[in-house]
Amino acid sequence: MSALDNINILILLGALLAMAGILSSLIALRFGAPLLLIFILVGMLAGESGPGGIPFNDVRLVFIVGSLALALILFDGGLRTRFATFRSVLAPAATLATLGVLVTSVLVAPAAVYLFNLNWVEGLLLGAAVASTDAAAVFFLMHARGLRLRPRVASTIEVESGTNDPFAVFLTLVLVEILLQGQKPFVEMVLVLLREASLGAVIGLVGGTAIVFVLNRVELPQGLHAPFVATGAIVTFGLCQSLHASGFLAVYLAGLIVGNRSQRARTAIVAFLDAATWLAQIAMFVLFGLLAWPQRLPELLLPALGVALVLMLVARPAAVFLSLWPYRFSVREKLFISWVGLRGAVGFFLASMPLLVGLPNALIYFDVGFIVVLVSLLVQAWTIAPAARWLRIAKKRPEVFQPRIELDLPGQRAQELVGYAVTPGSPYLRGGIIPPWAKIALVVRDEKVMTPEEARGVHEGDHVYLLAPQDKASALDRFFADLPPPSSPDPQLLGDFFVGGDATLGALAEIYGLTVTPDQQAITVSDLFAKRLGRAPHPGDSVRVGDVALVAHRVRDDRVVTVGLQLAEEESKPWWDRAVVWLRKQVTG
Repeated sequence: MSALDNINILILLGALLAMAGILSSLIALRFGAPLLLIFILVGMLAGESGPGGIPFNDVRLVFIVGSLALALILFDGGLRTRFATFRSVLAPAATLATLGVLVTSVLVAPAAVYLFNLNWVEGLLLGAAVASTDAAAVFFLMHARGLRLRPRVASTIEVESGTNDPFAVFLTLVLVEILLQGQKPFVEMVLVLLREASLGAVIGLVGGTAIVFVLNRVELPQGLHAPFVATGAIVTFGLCQSLHASGFLAVYLAGLIVGNRSQRARTAIVAFLDAATWLAQIAMFVLFGLLAWPQRLPELLLPALGVALVLMLVARPAAVFLSLWPYRFSVREKLFISWVGLRGAVGFFLASMPLLVGLPNALIYFDVGFIVVLVSLLVQAWTIAPAARWLRIAKKRPEVFQPRIELDLPGQRAQELVGYAVTPGSPYLRGGIIPPWAKIALVVRDEKVMTPEEARGVHEGDHVYLLAPQDKASALDRFFADLPPPSSPDPQLLGDFFVGGDATLGALAEIYGLTVTPDQQAITVSDLFAKRLGRAPHPGDSVRVGDVALVAHRVRDDRVVTVGLQLAEEESKPWWDRAVVWLRKQVTG
């Protein structure tokens, strides 16, 4: 019975730790602290050296939980990445994820060798363990501070973080194997890398396609679609790992495939994976906190701080500037990308590998990795928002807290039903504009359900339900949130949107941030084209309003029916003026 009692106590303690981690996230949201730090501290306080006094040294359990958690986190990251985003920054992000990780490891190695009296392979192993970045922490902090990164910078950081983990894992495994079995020829290591990456990519693409195929063709019971997708991700990861392929690359690509295909129960799947990845991170970080031994850390504190400083101030900036040198990033953008290279879950995971296989100096890798991650979270995490403002990489973003109701429609996968409460300050109520791909289906007023025709318009206090494509539905939040007009055009908002020719410039300014004069407020888009062109408009004609170009999309009876919005291109200038502008941008961004 005593054994059963111990198990019950462990279950209770595990549940209490998870609950403490969840509730402590409120503190993180209030003060902008990274969640990883909160969960680690919960684990340390519960550990043998903390008030909790729980003895824990099961490295194998930590490795298993960490592997599953990272697989779900990477799958969820791929699920939320648009193909357009992935393609637009694939080259710079892939260079950062490969060359950047390698350069970081090489530059950290001398500091590790000198400060800890390691050999060069061991120094490279320590560098590889802390070379991977954690974009999830970056975006959480930016969101908590109400900042919006430049789209290209945000996309590069996002894709780099999703693709650098597999390379860091491979590099760490190769160095561990060298320390266990001896040096291998360089050509052989490169061939192994190519085999693992290519096989992982193939399995990931096939696995993602298979998940979507089964999801859409097999009639699963209600509520099992989301668990099936999560299980499919774990199966893809396990299959790759058992075949000695890159399972982390595979699950990221599988998530990318699933996230960019139409599917059943998309809303339920995203919500389920949100909860699953959240709980996986809590479990992993609390276990790492339990595994840490605070009494050992003071002995290594000063040399570990030296490694952290070399990583933050030398290795990461050098890797970023070298990797992004062929691409058109300004100096300020490179500086910001250098500073936001936060270390997180993968750093802990890789630092535990030497412990798992029993390498000499294994405790040094884990403890130094632990301190490096803590320093990164304490120093870089709390300075990300000031750095973004100082380098002018981010703009203040009004937070959109408008609740959105999402309902999947049985029998089709292209659209879903999205519901909003109509607030008095919403751009839709002020301007009456919604994207043409969204169609009002129902209006609820005074507890009565009406068609749009019966409602005769939408009023304050109504609840409106719209049909919208699954991949664009969240973009409607801005139209129904109680927000002030944007101060400048948002490139992400302009991307796919079209408006009718009867929309006024004043209404467009309310939603899209156009700069219009008072006498232009009541002018319709059609009248603006007629006035500016002085002839019958044709599809493709454009008219500039401030920083935005209105492009004629459909024309009927010599009148513009719909227009698209995009950022206006700079006017043609002499080559010497363009050269001066280019040089200025490199310095000031």
